[in-house]
Amino acid sequence: MSTSSQKNTAFSRFWDSDLIWKFRHAPVAIICFMVTLGMVLSAMFAGAIAPYNPFDLASFDLSDAFLPPAWMEGGNWKFVLGTDDQGRDMFSAILYGLRVSLEIGLSSVLISIVIGVSLGLISGYAGGMTDTFIMRFCDVMLSFPAILLALLIDGVIRAILPESVHDQAAYGVLIFAISLSGWVRYARTVRGATLTEKKRDYVQAAQLFGVSSMRIMFTHILPNVMGPVLVLATVQV
Repeated sequence: MSTSSQKNTAFSRFWDSDLIWKFRHAPVAIICFMVTLGMVLSAMFAGAIAPYNPFDLASFDLSDAFLPPAWMEGGNWKFVLGTDDQGRDMFSAILYGLRVSLEIGLSSVLISIVIGVSLGLISGYAGGMTDTFIMRFCDVMLSFPAILLALLIDGVIRAILPESVHDQAAYGVLIFAISLSGWVRYARTVRGATLTEKKRDYVQAAQLFGVSSMRIMFTHILPNVMGPVLVLATVQV
């Protein structure tokens, strides 16, 4: 079979899968996907779409400050959504801000998922003292508000780093602080799902065939516990 035929077959299986069939027959899901895709593309190409660069201080004019949206009285179609107190175009600021929000949100959630899902799988599958230790550590983390913990981590890291690199490291510090305060939810969610899944017949069959614990956790159990994780990740982003 040629490579093109294999690709067509793989695409046909994907297009006819239950997930894609349900998606194609759910108008609300399609609309939400299009809105989300539009936001992501707008963030990616903010430099080409935005009429102004909100980081270019030389382009600001204080005489344009506090302009309302263009369709309101006193508005100007040069600034579709109006301006802020410095004369910055709000539409451009939103596009560039969306890029920053997505970068930080996606990066921090990805790190939280890697840490939380790994610890949750190990805790639920191993049980015993390992489970007790990981869950007690999660309880300690949950005893602090997430935003307070993120601010604490941010303050400690900024105190360690030289002041000259604070601006360059701001994004990294923020992502690290958010991810370390957000992994606990994933760990507890995956741990609960793993406790249920490890009693299933397919896991016991894999154990009888001598499959390693790591392979059982990450190949057999992980795909079946990712549903709640994806929902939680979507909310957290």
